[in-house]
Amino acid sequence: MLLVATGGNVIVMWIVLAHRRMRTVTNYFLVNLSVSDLLMSLLNCMFNFIFMINSDWPFGAVYCTINNFVANVTVAASVFTLVAISLDRYMAIVRPLQHRMSRRRARVALVVIWVCSGLLAVPCILYSTTMTRRYTSGQTRKVCYMLWPDGRYPTSMTEYVYNLIFLGVTYLIPVIAMAVCYTLMGRELWGSRSIGELTHRQSEAIKCKKRVVRMFIFVVSIFAFCWLPYHGYFIYAYHDNSIASYKYVQHVYLAFYWLAMANAMVNPVIYYWMNNRFRVYFQQIICQCCCFRRKGKDIVELPSLKNNNSQSDLQRSRSGRSKIERGQTQVIWRRRTQESQVSGQPRSPVSAHPVLVHQLANSNPLTNSTHVF
Repeated sequence: MLLVATGGNVIVMWIVLAHRRMRTVTNYFLVNLSVSDLLMSLLNCMFNFIFMINSDWPFGAVYCTINNFVANVTVAASVFTLVAISLDRYMAIVRPLQHRMSRRRARVALVVIWVCSGLLAVPCILYSTTMTRRYTSGQTRKVCYMLWPDGRYPTSMTEYVYNLIFLGVTYLIPVIAMAVCYTLMGRELWGSRSIGELTHRQSEAIKCKKRVVRMFIFVVSIFAFCWLPYHGYFIYAYHDNSIASYKYVQHVYLAFYWLAMANAMVNPVIYYWMNNRFRVYFQQIICQCCCFRRKGKDIVELPSLKNNNSQSDLQRSRSGRSKIERGQTQVIWRRRTQESQVSGQPRSPVSAHPVLVHQLANSNPLTNSTHVF
């Protein structure tokens, strides 16, 4: 899970930031979502997993505070980012005539998201600490937990209220808001019928919007499914303290925690599965990593060729291209001459300009096709 979450989110960030055509407002939010998932997988998942397996916290009190803070910040940032994506898609589809979000407003929204997430996680900085437990067998183990002013889990009412607020702000309210937004978008895209016949460009635009909305509906559904057992476990444990004495409660909690953290690795898989552009870039970087040895071998074998042969081959290829270009230019020139003779009108000097003809002759359909993903 950590390998897929780390590698997948890094690739998503590289796809958007390294390619100009992928730098859209929605993709900026996807980068922010990948950053939060990456921070959670690197700074939180492994340390909590070791703590749950060994029932011991060997990383000190300082990192206990950092661990709890990062956990709440990244969860809140992920949810708020999904809400921002939903609102942006809602304005683009349901209210397209109104002013859409620009890149500058998107950057401001990202700053607001992280500031609100940090404020929501401030109690983790104030009340996180460690405690050493001694057992009758003589063993000592440290525990990372939150010591509230009125006690600790499960007797602290302050922690119970905080968890309820955190549940409402980062799960219930966002899920309801996103469900409403995507319901309205679905009714607009699949339920409404346009007057008259659509052009090819309009139908392709509608299909593209449907694919994007379908992908984000899947992302939100997976998020709601992954985090529901984790939140439900804590709420139930506050009302029934006897659950802590069950034999396999630690295994159940570990399964719920793994399911919640697995949401960090699911999003890149969804992008690869449901988005053509991301799929092309994913395949590109995977092929580059897999074929690195073969390419390196080919590069090593290149200097063994003779310089005279390479130069002659280069000259022959250039002469062949020049002949093809001249042939294409002559074909275009004859075609336009015949058209002007059939129409009975003189040729326009602009249409027969040699610069334009040269540009048309040099246009390669293979190179143009690489810009369409």
